[in-house]
Amino acid sequence: MAAAEVAPTYSLVVPAFNEEGIVDELTGRLTAVMDALDGAAEAILVDDGSRDVTYEKMLEAVRRDGRFRAVRLSRNFGHQIAITAGLDLARGDAVIVLDADLQRAAR
Repeated sequence: MAAAEVAPTYSLVVPAFNEEGIVDELTGRLTAVMDALDGAAEAILVDDGSRDVTYEKMLEAVRRDGRFRAVRLSRNFGHQIAITAGLDLARGDAVIVLDADLQRAAR
C-alpha cells in the first residue's frame, strides 16, 4: 500500500461463478453502497473459475472505479474457497461477504 493510500474501513467480498448476466447490476449497486458508507470501502470480486465472461466484466468495474479489485481463481474451487480468497485479500477493518446473484435471503 502506498504511503498516501488509506486502508479501507470496509471490505466487501463477493464470490461469483458464471454471473456474467448480473455483474453490471452488481457493481452498480456496490458502487452505491460504497458511496453511502461512513468510511472508505473496497469491493473484492472473486471469480471462482467461471466459464463465461464474468471475470472480464469484473475487470471493467476495476477500470471504472479504483475501489474495485478482481481476482480470478484458476478453476472452480467452490463458494467457500472463493470467499477465503477474498478474505485473504481484504484490507478493511470490517469484512462483509455478499453473494453475487443479488437474491434476497428468505424471510
